[in-house]
Amino acid sequence: MEKLFCQSCGMPMNEEVLGTNTDGTKNTEYCIYCYKEGAFTSPNATLEQMIEECVPFMKENGMEEAEARRLLNEQLPKLKRWSK
Repeated sequence: MEKLFCQSCGMPMNEEVLGTNTDGTKNTEYCIYCYKEGAFTSPNATLEQMIEECVPFMKENGMEEAEARRLLNEQLPKLKRWSK
């Protein structure tokens, strides 16, 4: 499987964290935390809210908060969910 990244939060994905479609099949664009049963888990979330949600997870993985914010502000707007 090629390296997949959630097109909402940017998380690297493997088979275990793929989101699900309405028919129960795996969705290769979004992770289970962002997309379940064919819908976004937080449909009204803004890009800014997603960044705030992701920072703590990146810090848990050893990244400094300022670097996490810089990276998220740079990368998330390019993802399918947020690109206009």
